Amino acid sequence: MSKLKQNQKKILNRRARYDYEIHSQIETGVILKGNEVKSIRLGKVVLDNAYAVLKKGEIWMMNLYIDLKNYNKKFSSLDNLRPKKLLLSKQEISKISQNLKTNNFTMIPLNMHFNKKGFVKIDLGISKGRKKVDKREYKKDQDWKRQKERLLKK
Repeated sequence: MSKLKQNQKKILNRRARYDYEIHSQIETGVILKGNEVKSIRLGKVVLDNAYAVLKKGEIWMMNLYIDLKNYNKKFSSLDNLRPKKLLLSKQEISKISQNLKTNNFTMIPLNMHFNKKGFVKIDLGISKGRKKVDKREYKKDQDWKRQKERLLKK
């Protein structure tokens, strides 16, 4: 059991907060295959280019790269970027779809982690893209916060 706890780290999307202004956050479940879960435990996941899409009343995670080299012997069936269905209630989906249509928001994964029961969860951010000027301001704010912490430590 202790071995599993050591490997259960959060996989972060570091570019998300820089490129997008996060308005709200939702924790969702994901439908995965066994070899995908093994790769996630080892941290072989790339969240940087991933995004979520609303299709026919369901939310799908697109472009989520999970490295499956070590677990799938048949290279013909190897699909690292296959769409993954996110598990949300109909009420949550309707709220999200309303936000997407009216406010022009996008859905991006902020992080991927294991909950207490051992299920893979994704924190999905409902967000709006930042422009270049906004990114500069965000960077200045982050630098100022870091500098302030350094000064307070002394």
